[in-house]
Amino acid sequence: MEYIKNDNLKLYNGDCFEILKKIKSKSVNMVFADPPYFLSNGGISCHSGKQVSVNKGDWDEGLSPEEKLKFNRRWIRMCKRVLTDDGSIWISGTYHNIYSIGVALELEGFSIINNITWQKPNPAPNLACRCFTHSTETVIWARKVISKKKKGNHCFNYLDMKEQNNNKQMKDVWLLPLPSKKEKLSGKHPTQKPLSLLNRIIQASTKEGDVILDPFNGSGTTGISAVSLNRKYIGIEREKEYCELTMKRLEMEGII
Repeated sequence: MEYIKNDNLKLYNGDCFEILKKIKSKSVNMVFADPPYFLSNGGISCHSGKQVSVNKGDWDEGLSPEEKLKFNRRWIRMCKRVLTDDGSIWISGTYHNIYSIGVALELEGFSIINNITWQKPNPAPNLACRCFTHSTETVIWARKVISKKKKGNHCFNYLDMKEQNNNKQMKDVWLLPLPSKKEKLSGKHPTQKPLSLLNRIIQASTKEGDVILDPFNGSGTTGISAVSLNRKYIGIEREKEYCELTMKRLEMEGII
């Protein structure tokens, strides 16, 4: 189902495995993906000083290592088909799934460029007190391997990133806050990413007019960032409620 479709913005409600089949090969310049973490296993966390369940929905229920790898290889393979040879893919996650993703990327013919550590200045406290407080997420940046001797000539706007970092080389540890209250005015998504993170990723690895794909659209942060930065966007989201949330956010931002 198409929620919106124009020259700059496409949002589809449906299974990414089905919709990805319909996207033209080598038509996307960058992929950002925030796939399920597979951590909904009945555990607890802390939110606003209260004990809450970590369960996010049936789409996030835990899988075996073998099942996770099979799932990750499948959607990464399909994203590779639609990605241009000089394009790149960014994938975010926690320790629950990110290591499986790293293996899947290499098995599906990608070369990892960077392992970005997103450090959160205000993480939820550790209630169990049996390990260190979880205060980071990982974002893997990778490019296609064209042949055994050739890797994709990916876009990296080095000078722009250097300028944003007080004219110093930007490092692979990014201290960025969680989504602001304004970013959640239209509703909440359990794994919503901050606009500041997507803005940096898109500005670092694409040019104006490029096409950006997010196969796990969520609350639409990637699309808001992409269109605001004069890029084109394709989003795919299985859950209807999150498509509705994305539409509200796009309206609030004056994008539609």
